[in-house]
Amino acid sequence: MMLRRLILLLALLLAATPASAQPRQNAIQPELVAEGPAVPGGEVELAILMRTKPGWHGYWQNPGDAGLPMKVNWQLPPGFSVGELRYPVPTRLTVAGLMNYVYERDYAVLTRLKVPAGASGMVPIRASATWLACTDKVCVPESGEFSLDLPTGGLASMDTRFNDWRRALAQPLGSRARFEIAGDVLRVGIPLPADVRVDQPYLFPATDGVIDYAGKQSFRRNGDLLIAELPRKRGEPNSFSGVLSLGDERGLAIDAVPGDVPDGGNLIGALASDALLWALLGAIAGGILLNLMPCVFPILALKALHLARSGGEARHARRDALAYAAGAMVGTGALGLALVAIRAGGSAAGWAFQLQDPRTIMLLLLLATAITANLVGLFAVPTVAGEQRPTGSFGTGALAAFVATPCAGPFLGAALGTALLLPLYGSVLVFAALGLGLAIPFIAVAFIPALRKRLPAPGPWMKRLQRFLAIPMGASAVAALWLLYRAAGEQGLWIGLAAAALLLIGLAVVGVTQRRGHSLPWFGLALAAASLIAAISLAPDKAATGVARIKGAETWSNDLVREELAAGNPVFVYFTADWCLTCKVNEAAAIDRKSVRDSFEAAGVKVVAGDWTGGDPAITRFLESRGRAGVPLYLWYEPGSAEPEELAQVLTPDMLISRARRQRQR
Repeated sequence: MMLRRLILLLALLLAATPASAQPRQNAIQPELVAEGPAVPGGEVELAILMRTKPGWHGYWQNPGDAGLPMKVNWQLPPGFSVGELRYPVPTRLTVAGLMNYVYERDYAVLTRLKVPAGASGMVPIRASATWLACTDKVCVPESGEFSLDLPTGGLASMDTRFNDWRRALAQPLGSRARFEIAGDVLRVGIPLPADVRVDQPYLFPATDGVIDYAGKQSFRRNGDLLIAELPRKRGEPNSFSGVLSLGDERGLAIDAVPGDVPDGGNLIGALASDALLWALLGAIAGGILLNLMPCVFPILALKALHLARSGGEARHARRDALAYAAGAMVGTGALGLALVAIRAGGSAAGWAFQLQDPRTIMLLLLLATAITANLVGLFAVPTVAGEQRPTGSFGTGALAAFVATPCAGPFLGAALGTALLLPLYGSVLVFAALGLGLAIPFIAVAFIPALRKRLPAPGPWMKRLQRFLAIPMGASAVAALWLLYRAAGEQGLWIGLAAAALLLIGLAVVGVTQRRGHSLPWFGLALAAASLIAAISLAPDKAATGVARIKGAETWSNDLVREELAAGNPVFVYFTADWCLTCKVNEAAAIDRKSVRDSFEAAGVKVVAGDWTGGDPAITRFLESRGRAGVPLYLWYEPGSAEPEELAQVLTPDMLISRARRQRQR
């Protein structure tokens, strides 16, 4: 670190060398000031007032990537001594990508002078100092002497400027902070009451060389704890100190010792605004892609069928689109709010948390069964069949939001992971943006006349398409039944089969009555409702089966990964869940392939699986540490690397084989 600074300073100093030796005045002029007279046997506050020319700056005690701190050599009478220099809270200045901690205007460095009991008369206080003065283009090493004849005793007036100078200092924190190293991040837990407002925090490290000064810092508020996550550079310090700037020229002096720093909390500061924007964009993009999932696509297609059937009339199309979007946004927003509330209660939960409960899976099974029955023509329901009523479209949007939750496809993992770290309003906005993404295709068709005109005229093809759409929806029902077996065992499977059969019988009775033109039969409706209520109430509420993983994969734990890396083995970790369609497709199409297994075996790659079907809290915490709220997550670890490579959420065999081949060639 010192060598790098000296090289940078040499370049700046050469730029500042004049063509001929000319006397020059310092850009920063020091002045020694005392707050009042010296009291024998007591202390008096001294200030080194640094008067700075416009365009120049001086440096904090830790100058950052470049610069040098001030050094003072005191000449004091016998028995006198000074304490450590106390600096005001600095500001940040980035020059050519280098982060500097500086003062760009006049500033005062304070210290306390201890006065011996026998002091009397005028006391000469002398000092010489060296410091660095810089602009954004050149740096000049400066030096100077300053002195003060300090009276002892007496009733001399006090210098009121010291009140302002003391307010500019970092105030000591009442409680000790803790820090821990997590990969390439230094995490610091700072005790700070929740009612202390923190707008734009920044942690100036007094401990030199530990963090990357130019890297982005992030902050989370977890109750009475402010958690700083700093990009780590090197070393494992035994202690850590610094100044926490609260964003309004206030600062707190931090001294931290090694210890556990909790997870969780809401993002705050400038990074939270950027994170919210990117999370919103990611949620919208992820929501659009969710329309291609087999459980969601039929619902979107039915809405398009409704538009075609109605002739694409603009007013009805726009009304239905807005109602559908509102239903989807309310649905995903409500799920997000429920997730935040569960986590606030201390439970480790993530996206699709409701699918870790067999009773919710039972509800999803019966919904998929009912929609499939509707698609094959067993009965008609206004919400899905598409009568021109906003309430029906609103319900369809909410339904799409619910059935879309088993997946966290591209863009969604990072977006929803960020959402859980944002303040409550930000979290709900991101989850609602997911619903907006789900609705965007239908909104586009409804509000863009050129797209509406491309809709084919009504005809027999609509019936055939509707029957075809029953295939992916029926597959979703089968998948829900299998997931129910995985989550609740044979008991859950038989209850699910019986409930689905009773529901189909009830809906068949409704359909026969509808086709005859009669009013809806209470018997059929009661049977369908009874099957739904009984199934959910009878479903076991505990997971009953073990972990499912591909052949040869070991059960994930952080300790296992560390052991394999210490033994020199590369490690491929995949986090999955039985209800995650994207996970299962990747496992079948990329991970569990003979070519991949052979390549892994030749390179000595260890495959480790983390199954999140039952909501394992350890996996939830790990996903959070990676900024994720759900699965899939794929990590490639190589021996000697500080951080794993995070792979794409849509895998191909070549992605895995190429990495194994690269490892084998090393």
